[in-house]
Amino acid sequence: MLAPDPKAVRRLLTRYATLRIAQAERYSSEAARELDDVSETLCVMTGASRVQDAIALADALLEEARRPAADRAAPRAGGERGLPLAV
Repeated sequence: MLAPDPKAVRRLLTRYATLRIAQAERYSSEAARELDDVSETLCVMTGASRVQDAIALADALLEEARRPAADRAAPRAGGERGLPLAV
């Protein structure tokens, strides 16, 4: 699977957070529709079925993108690329 562009992921996460805050302060049907769209896009981009999982995966992707390229190629403890090993 191709990894999404970290800049696009960061923009979506920022927009998601902004819309959630706006909705908490004052409900808007337009913002609610946009929040649904952003949530769906995050899910599609990360391959997740729930927005909470998509956010966690997006955060992990951004963390991985911050690591130097040489470190990204090496497996980390617990499995390749830091993923837990299936038992």
